[in-house]
Amino acid sequence: MGDMTIEGLLADYRAGTRKVRDVVAEALAEVRRADARNVWITVLDDVEIERYLARLEGMDPGALPLYGVPFAIKDNIDLAGVPTTAGCPEYAYVPERSAFVVQCLIDAGAVPLGKTNLDQFATGLVGARSPYGACGNAFNPEYIAGGSSSGSAVAVALGQVSFSLGTDTAGSGRVPAAFNNLIGVKPTRGLLSAAGVVPACRTLDTVSIFALDAPDAMRVLAVTAVHDPADPYARKDRVPALGLAGMPVSGFRFGVPAAGQLQFFGDRDYQALFAAAVQRLKELGGEAVEINLSPFLEAARLLYEGPWVAERYAAIRDFFDARPEALVEVTREIIGGGKAPLAVHAFEAQYRLQGLRARAETIWDTVDLVLTPTAGTIPTIAAVQAEPVRVNSDLGYYTNFMNLLDLCAVAVPAGLRADGLPFGVTLFAPAFRDRELLPIADRLQRAAGLLLGATGRPAPDLPALGPDMHHCIPVAVCGAHMSGLPLNHQLTERQARLVQTTRTAPEYRFYALPGGPPERPGLIRVGADGGAIELEVWLVPSDRFGSFVAGIPAPLGIGRVRLEDGSEVPGFLCESVAISDATDITDLGSWRRFLATRA
Repeated sequence: MGDMTIEGLLADYRAGTRKVRDVVAEALAEVRRADARNVWITVLDDVEIERYLARLEGMDPGALPLYGVPFAIKDNIDLAGVPTTAGCPEYAYVPERSAFVVQCLIDAGAVPLGKTNLDQFATGLVGARSPYGACGNAFNPEYIAGGSSSGSAVAVALGQVSFSLGTDTAGSGRVPAAFNNLIGVKPTRGLLSAAGVVPACRTLDTVSIFALDAPDAMRVLAVTAVHDPADPYARKDRVPALGLAGMPVSGFRFGVPAAGQLQFFGDRDYQALFAAAVQRLKELGGEAVEINLSPFLEAARLLYEGPWVAERYAAIRDFFDARPEALVEVTREIIGGGKAPLAVHAFEAQYRLQGLRARAETIWDTVDLVLTPTAGTIPTIAAVQAEPVRVNSDLGYYTNFMNLLDLCAVAVPAGLRADGLPFGVTLFAPAFRDRELLPIADRLQRAAGLLLGATGRPAPDLPALGPDMHHCIPVAVCGAHMSGLPLNHQLTERQARLVQTTRTAPEYRFYALPGGPPERPGLIRVGADGGAIELEVWLVPSDRFGSFVAGIPAPLGIGRVRLEDGSEVPGFLCESVAISDATDITDLGSWRRFLATRA
C-alpha cells in the first residue's frame, strides 16, 4: 500500500499519479486477505463499492474535500443497505439510510469499505468482547487493540483505510488510538450527530475519529462537525463557556495530575514515556501546572458504579429482555445490571455529578488544557479474558470521566515501549475546544518522531496545523486595557487571551486624553507624520466581543489598526475632535512610559 494519509492521497489524485479505483481496489484486496486480527465484520462487495466510485468518475479531484478517500465504519453506525450488528448477529438490521455523519463523509467524496469489529454494544475498552472474535493489536495480535472501537483503529493503523469512525462513551475512541499509534478525536458531545448510531448511553455518546495524523483528523472533523437538527442531542458549535480563548500552539498552560494520582499499574515503560511526553510538551512552549485530578476520577467511577449503566439497558431493553442469551456473558452481566438502579439513584448521581463538575471546572482558571496518559498500561488478550471486568476498569482510569464532565479530547501517539507496543497521551479541554486541541496534538505527535500507525511509513512533510481562531476576534489595545492596567479586567473576565505584544505601523499620533480615572490614551492615524506605538493584541471570544465594545466610552471606538508587520486588526482608535485638550505623547511611544513619567 502507498501513502494512505488523506493529504497524501489527495495530492496524488490531483497530480494524476494514483487513481481512485486503483487505490480502493488495492485497499479492498488487503482487507479481504485472511483477517487474522478479526478487524472486519462486513466488507462491501464490488457491486456495493461501485455506487460510491461511479459518482466520482470524471470529477475534479479538488472538487471534494475527501475525494476518493477510503474509510471504515464501526459496526454500530449505519451504512445504508449494509447490516448493522453492534457486535451481535442476532440484533442485526439493515438500515435504509446512512447515519448523518456517514452521509456527510460520502457527500464529501469518501468511499466506505465496510463495517468493523467492536466490543458488543460498544460496552468495553478492550476489543475482546465480540462474537466475531477478539480484535488483535496492529503491532502484536496477542495484545488487545483497545475498545470498543477496536476494528476501526486497527484498520487505520494497518493502512487499510485512511481514517475511520468509532464511537466514544467512556474512552472507546481514545484507548484504541493509544494502543495502535493513532490520533483519536473524541469530540464534544453533540458536535457530531449521533443519528443512525446504536446508542450505548444516549446522553453521553459521541461519534469519534481515528486518523494517522492530526491534519487528517482535522479534515474529517471539518466535514462531520455539521449541526443535525434532527438529532435531539446535537449542539451547535459555539464559543466555550470556560477556559481562555484562542488557545495558542505555544505559551499555553497544561495541567498534569499530581504524581500520587497517576496510575501505571506496574508498567514502568509507560510511566517513563509519560514523563517524556510532559517534557516534550514543555519544550513545545507549554507551561506544566500540577493539578488535582480527584474530581475527575470521582466522576469516572460514577459511569459504571452509578446509575448510568441503566442507560445501556434502556438502549436495547426490548432486545435484551427477549434474547439475553445472544449477548456475550460479560456484556450481559454489565447491561443486565442496568435493571437495578431506581429513579432516586439517578437523581442522587446527578446531584453528585454536578458537584464534581463544579469542582473540576475550577482548574480552567489556571490551565488551558490537561495532559494525561490515555491508559496506564496495555494488557494481553489472555489477561483480559482472565479478568475481564478488573482489566477493563483499569483501562478507563483516565477516560471514563470525559463525557460526564462535558470535555473534548484528542489521543496522541507519544512513544513505544521497549517491546515495540505503542503508548499514547490524551489532551483534553472544556467543550467546543476541539479545533484548538488539534494543532497542539499535531506538534506533539511530530515531536515524538514516530512512524504513522503500524504502516512503517514516516509522516508526510506538511506544514504544521495553526491555532484555530475562528471563535475569536483580535483586538489591539494601547492603554488602560493592557496587561496589569486598570481596565484589563474587562478583557480577562471575558476569557480573552493575550497573543501578541507589538507596535503599530509608524503612522499614528498618540495622546493622553483629559479626564479619568482611569487615565486613557487616544490613538489617531495620521500617515506620514506618525510614530510606532506599543500595543497588545488580545483574542476575545466572539460571543463576548459585543458586550466589550458596548462598554467603550466616547471619544474612543473600534476601528482597523495597522501593525508594524503591515497586518491590520480591530483595535482602539480615537475621534480626532478629542485631541484639542489632549497631550501629545507620541514621542514616548508607549502608554506605560507615559504612566512612568507621571509617577
